[in-house]
Amino acid sequence: MSSSSQLSQNELPKHVAIIMDGNGRWAKQQGRPRVWGHKKGADAVRRSVRFCRELNIPALTLFAFSSENWQRPADEVSSLMQLFKLMLKSEVKNLHKNQVRLRVCGDLSAFSTDLRQQIESAEALTADNQALTLTIAANYGGRWDITQAARQLAMDVAAGHLQPEAIDEQRLGQNIQLADLPELDLLIRTGGDLRISNFLLWQAAYAELWFTPTLWPDFNQQVFSEAIAAYVSRERRFGCTSEQVCALAFRQSKGT
Repeated sequence: MSSSSQLSQNELPKHVAIIMDGNGRWAKQQGRPRVWGHKKGADAVRRSVRFCRELNIPALTLFAFSSENWQRPADEVSSLMQLFKLMLKSEVKNLHKNQVRLRVCGDLSAFSTDLRQQIESAEALTADNQALTLTIAANYGGRWDITQAARQLAMDVAAGHLQPEAIDEQRLGQNIQLADLPELDLLIRTGGDLRISNFLLWQAAYAELWFTPTLWPDFNQQVFSEAIAAYVSRERRFGCTSEQVCALAFRQSKGT
């Protein structure tokens, strides 16, 4: 990939999301328990945040814990919750120092009171930071996301604040998680599986998908650069023809 100085900011994605898969398999390869892989995966999170800051990518969303992950062994779930708390406590000051705004999206009602309080404190501390919005998707599912948006619209209709015929894609989209962030441009999945596993179903409608066999703890700047290079090389048509895309790009370059 061209160096970041050779790429215009318009070529780069504005919003990248990553399904961080492969922690458990990585740990197994090392002969260690699965929780060890999750701990090492935290280093990959730090590298990814740093890389996005270097490229001035304004939004990074990481899939940390899905609504289906509660089905995992109880000791692993407990360890993940403890790791989440530890990361919040140890990383939030550094994120704040680097002008990173931290947010957590998902159904937080299932978390303990102290974890929810930690999340609220971290979000409040970093709320005004503008260099990068780091969103951690925790107890999140794409179907839940769409369902809660539909429920909110139903409540608005029942309360007489909204007419059913006024509901359209834009109105629903305003109630979807991450609605205030740039459109999702690039969705990366590590670990080799070729699926999006109920992650950002609405937001990923026109995102570019990129899959790598690299396990999450090994995800580094080189692999991230490969994903960015693949994104930059693709023609994003959004339902139009190549000729229409080229014509639009020409008009934009001429300022017309």
